[in-house]
Amino acid sequence: MATGKKRAHDEDSAARKTKKVKTDGTAKQPKAAETSAEINLHGAPEEVDFPRGGGTSLTPLEVKALRAEAVQEANEELFDSPDAAQKPANKSRRKSDVSGKEKKDSKDRKGDTIRVEHLNYKRVEVGMKILAQVVSVEPLALIVSMPNQLFAHVPITHISSELTERLEKMGEDDEENSEDEETEEAGSARVPDLVELFKPGQYVRAVVTTVHAPGSTDVSGLGRARDDVQKASRRVELSIVPEKVNGGVAKADVRPGFTMAAAIKSVEDHGYILNLGVPEISGFLSFKDAAKCYPQNSKKLHVGQLLDVSVTKVAGNGRTCNVTVDPQEIHSSSISEISNVTSVLPGALVQSLITAVHPDGLNLQVLGFFGGTVDQFHLLPGEPEVNYKVGTKVKARVLYDLHQSSPPRFALSLAEHVLSLSPKHTDGSKESSGSTLFDAYPVGCTLDAVEVIRVESERGLITRVSPEVEGFVHISHVSDDHIPSLSSSSGTWKIGTTHKARVTGHFPLDGMLQLSLRPSILSQKFLQVGEVQVGEIIKGTVKKLTDSALFVSISGNVDGVVWPNHYADIILKHPQKRFKPGASIKCRILVVDPARKRIALTAKKTLLDSTLPIIRKFEDAQVGLVTHAVVFKTTDKILQVEFYNGLKAVVPLREASESAVTSLPEAFPVGKPVTVRIITVDTETSRITASIRQASPTYKSAVTDISGVEIGNTVEGTISDVRKDQIVLTLQPTQVTALLSLNNLANRRNVSVAQLRTRLKIGDKLQELVVVSRNPEKGFVLVASSPKDKVALVPKNSLSLDTIQVGQLVGGRVLRHVRQGALVKLTQSISGVLHPTDTCDDYESGTPFPPVDSIIKAVVIAVDKEKRQLTLSTRSSRFNPDNRKALADRELVGLDALSPGDSVRGFIKSVAEHGLFVMLGRNIDARVQIKELFDEFVKDWKSRFTVNQLVKGRIVSVDREKKQVEMSFRSGDITKSASTKLTLADLSEGQKINGRVKRVEEYGLFIEIEGSKLSGLCHKSELSDNKDADVTLALRSFREGDAVKAKILSIDVEKRRISLGLKPSYFTEEDLEASDEDGTSDDDEESHAFGVIETAEATASEVDSGSEHSDAEEDIASEDEADGEVVNMDVDINLQSTGTDRPSVSNVTSTSNAAFLSLKEGFQWSVHGTQHEDVEMASSSEDDEDQEKTSGKKKRKRKEIEQDLTADLHTKTPESNADFERVLLGSPNSSYLWIQYMSFQLQLSEVDKAREIARRALGTINFREEQEKLNVWIALLNLENTYGTDESLEATFKDAARHNDSKTVHLRMAVILEQSDKIEKAEEQYKKTCKKFSQSSKVWTLFGEHYLRRGKLEEARQLLPRSLQSLEKRKHLKTISKFAQFEYKLGDPERGKTLFEGIVDSHPKRWDLWSIYMDMEATQGAIGNLRNLFNRVLALKMTSHKAKSFFKKWLDLERRLGDEEGAAAVKAKAIEWTQRASNADN
Repeated sequence: MATGKKRAHDEDSAARKTKKVKTDGTAKQPKAAETSAEINLHGAPEEVDFPRGGGTSLTPLEVKALRAEAVQEANEELFDSPDAAQKPANKSRRKSDVSGKEKKDSKDRKGDTIRVEHLNYKRVEVGMKILAQVVSVEPLALIVSMPNQLFAHVPITHISSELTERLEKMGEDDEENSEDEETEEAGSARVPDLVELFKPGQYVRAVVTTVHAPGSTDVSGLGRARDDVQKASRRVELSIVPEKVNGGVAKADVRPGFTMAAAIKSVEDHGYILNLGVPEISGFLSFKDAAKCYPQNSKKLHVGQLLDVSVTKVAGNGRTCNVTVDPQEIHSSSISEISNVTSVLPGALVQSLITAVHPDGLNLQVLGFFGGTVDQFHLLPGEPEVNYKVGTKVKARVLYDLHQSSPPRFALSLAEHVLSLSPKHTDGSKESSGSTLFDAYPVGCTLDAVEVIRVESERGLITRVSPEVEGFVHISHVSDDHIPSLSSSSGTWKIGTTHKARVTGHFPLDGMLQLSLRPSILSQKFLQVGEVQVGEIIKGTVKKLTDSALFVSISGNVDGVVWPNHYADIILKHPQKRFKPGASIKCRILVVDPARKRIALTAKKTLLDSTLPIIRKFEDAQVGLVTHAVVFKTTDKILQVEFYNGLKAVVPLREASESAVTSLPEAFPVGKPVTVRIITVDTETSRITASIRQASPTYKSAVTDISGVEIGNTVEGTISDVRKDQIVLTLQPTQVTALLSLNNLANRRNVSVAQLRTRLKIGDKLQELVVVSRNPEKGFVLVASSPKDKVALVPKNSLSLDTIQVGQLVGGRVLRHVRQGALVKLTQSISGVLHPTDTCDDYESGTPFPPVDSIIKAVVIAVDKEKRQLTLSTRSSRFNPDNRKALADRELVGLDALSPGDSVRGFIKSVAEHGLFVMLGRNIDARVQIKELFDEFVKDWKSRFTVNQLVKGRIVSVDREKKQVEMSFRSGDITKSASTKLTLADLSEGQKINGRVKRVEEYGLFIEIEGSKLSGLCHKSELSDNKDADVTLALRSFREGDAVKAKILSIDVEKRRISLGLKPSYFTEEDLEASDEDGTSDDDEESHAFGVIETAEATASEVDSGSEHSDAEEDIASEDEADGEVVNMDVDINLQSTGTDRPSVSNVTSTSNAAFLSLKEGFQWSVHGTQHEDVEMASSSEDDEDQEKTSGKKKRKRKEIEQDLTADLHTKTPESNADFERVLLGSPNSSYLWIQYMSFQLQLSEVDKAREIARRALGTINFREEQEKLNVWIALLNLENTYGTDESLEATFKDAARHNDSKTVHLRMAVILEQSDKIEKAEEQYKKTCKKFSQSSKVWTLFGEHYLRRGKLEEARQLLPRSLQSLEKRKHLKTISKFAQFEYKLGDPERGKTLFEGIVDSHPKRWDLWSIYMDMEATQGAIGNLRNLFNRVLALKMTSHKAKSFFKKWLDLERRLGDEEGAAAVKAKAIEWTQRASNADN
């Protein structure tokens, strides 16, 4: 018996090692073990270390009480239990089993119990696998919640091995490669942020990698902790890499229903290949299955992303398995058997049997073999004895394994939210119908009455907040006084008492609230920054006053700052006299930034006493609202004012005051409070315009109500003013102000603008004006003169579907072009459709597609009352039905109007794979098959046709039953071409033939003979009579499809080979003239052929022939240097850096996780990626020679080693300090060698030695080698950024700026910070640089590019006007052009186009800017816009040299983006321009 007692006591003392407590069959010992477990859970601190030798830390009185309680419980069980008679037998059997040689059956182990223990930081061990829930997603880590109120963090490098690999390679790829890729590929190549991969509330399976002692140095990488959760999470570091979490899973256990975490390894054609972390087996997730969980981006999941998957099928070979990410499938999948205990992962749903019920929790038998415990935090609310019975089968989810325990044991959860793997809801539901804990009980909310339901004497209180929600009060938060222990039966906090509490945090995995009962916490107004409301008036205490700000304590740990311009309504010269530490101060919340935990206050009396509405966000700004603001910035022309939360508005000079203001900065100093009225709000640009003048009480609004004037109304008015380009009218009788363009009225009256201006007088009356635009905010309308011969239209107000009749004239505005034609708006509720075939009687000379926003009049030809839509026509024959004039294009109403053989014209509706569809009428479409497009075979036929193109053809057949029309573009005599085809027998040696180049090879040309399918070879030796000529260059001048004239040199009938020659000596002038005549006749024939109808200008250019045509082509083709002279500004279409023999110093990249440099690839640290031209470092010629020698050595390495091992002593890479010192003796000025020496030292972790070498290099390199010195300085900055402190980096930076070009060093520092992911510091560095070098255009443009690359479009766009205020006027165009280029590449191309339009409009002679504009448009691939630009620029007066360069650029773009017809049109325009220029010179 004594032995049994000693064994029980020893095991109870060793409970910290999580060993199973084995009890014998006596009546006393099981109860003693249960009592001991209960004492440890409720009465003893978890950190108590039991002394050796069976000692105890309890007082003698406590030991005596516990023994008495144990004896009483043992007696009750012995004498009151109905099974008391069976106890001696169990006891004797248990004694014989002390050795534990084999396990008994379940009946013999009925009395066995496992002690229910809590998890704490001391019991968390490296290697323990645990289930966690994401609390927050930081840039470089995940903050997760673990069981029993613990927190941990997962670094970004411990997510998955694939993501870590992508992070290591990030920045190694050249920028130009990423720019040339398509958008989707660029998107997939980008390394995703953690916020894209995880979301709060998500469950993850993890393994413990590191446990830090409390108070140790922070190595988590989380930065400064912003709250207690982040601070607590630093102690434990987890990894969720599948290889570590799933490494112990047996391959045999991967079967349908098994759940685990997997990482996306690669993206394939039909789905994703997954890394399961289990050897010899991988997973596959189809796009279809991915859509169940990710419906929006099922095909855009990132490589390295972690997914929770459930196995659905295992392949027969066992190497692959299909998985699903369906949440329902994952939540419900459970395992009932396992081959190895290591296959039981945290988060697994397992079959369990309740073997014991304790007040502290449950004992479970997991999967029939293993022990498990469930503590009270993870049971249903209520008493465990009531809710659970021994012998009941349940499904429980594994929380963590008791690491290295023998036999294996697990901690599990029966909580509803853990079983469903969803956040805890206040109503206890699994679904998201109820609100979550975070929403229902935010941090800071006060609970009037929480009931104490359990007491853990050394840990704290468990309280009931609601029937489904519990809270935990740590013992340190029970009272402001120190409480050593708590009692459940007596005292203020005994079970059943209610208290007032405040929520201070959440324990998501446990589904509990973190509460505090401390009066000091309850009395605080705010617990966190997020509770503070902008605009709220508060009373605080002055904490301290510095030269830069005033710090105010608001509530508890929540502080605010008052900036100097908000101390008072005026500038205080001596603020220390007004603000003294400890004094009370009344303030108003100005800005709240919860993310950065910052609050800005204002102490201005005007804002404190203001009763006007407060603008907290952009949506609060309504036109007409009057409010208070503070002057933020002033210039000579505009005033910037600031509202609350950093929202700003612009006050133009004219709106600053009713009286004239000589100087805005003097009248409105920064910090002055003003009253403003919102006059415009632009939601697209988020721009607010305010007025101080209109906020005056004496101001009377001059905005006129224009609700009585609608677009399309016919009005009249009197002239009130004549301006430079417009006439100001007062409409009668509405008195609305209207603007009329002088050009419009001059065109209407057929006079010049100058003549019209002399005739107009103030007071004259103008009639027949049409309203084309309205501006309700400013109270005016735009009008235009009515078209000539205007037919009186029915007023819009009287138009309705009931009154509109077929044949009636109506007017409207073209809204947009749809598939059926132009959509015309007649009234607010009635619209009409104008089909292209109903626009004119002659498609070629009319306007089948009227421009958007143009005003038209039309005839109603059909009314659809259901769709409230009209069918319109603008044909002249519809306006004048009595005119019987022959029509070029008749109106086709039905199929009866068509018959085979008819020649008709129409518009291409669509280009399909099998041919074209042509619109012949409103409801008539014809099909043109591929074989009916051309008389001859054309390979690339699609490029010849575009949608809405005008074509002509012949009707082949009409099927009125099926409503199908077949059409052909082929000429009528099809048999002729077939019968007249040439054969090999028709050809003879010496014959001269016409042909087209079929293929260009290195050895010659293959030419297809015209009128046949025969081809011949013209060897390159038969191209020129000049033997010394470069025939290779001549070959390059030929292109496929070029028309040539050749002479047959020989015919091999057996091999069917034809040899041709193109030498000029083979032909006479008569041959060439005959060829020209043939070409002319062909053109004449083609002009009458079917197919695409070309414009008159293009036809004329094709007919025109002669020497001028060939000369113009030669001029265009031979132009080599035109672009270089026209474009004298940098155009960054592809930011490709020039390749060098060795890496540039500025190209620094992270090659591995290890904190040292790679010597093989030169100087490489953690800064690599986009390189700017202004900060690129040149390499010295000596280094290039060294590198060339090194590369040459590598190629001949094997051979040289065989000959002489000492031959490469002077060329091999140095491998020791002595090697470097020897090499540097020969090249002391080589920054490359010095930096490699530094890299070598860093490989040995000699950071200080590397710094010393850098300083030594700066002293050794000749002072004339400025670039080499700068390279070393940049390397030293990279070293300090990676291995040094902020102070050492700042000191090095200042030193570098003093010894080198300051602007270059400032910019390079910003790039270093940006590329090492120190985004905030990089932005701050850019701001400092812009402030210091505000006269540099390059600084502003690089700052703008930085913002655009980070997606901060608005901030980047705000830089442009700021830069123009600081820069000299001569630099404005360059800066605007750069910002426009960045908009094309990184922002909104339409915005870039707007900027360029403004530039070329104000500076039309800047050919370089025109060229940049064209290059930017070329990146968009819109050939139509490019053609428009070239037509515009070539319409300007310029030298022939400039014109040639533009024609060459145009021709290149047509060949690259356009088609052959476009290229031919360019050549024709070049001929026309040359002729026009020569005529002008003559």
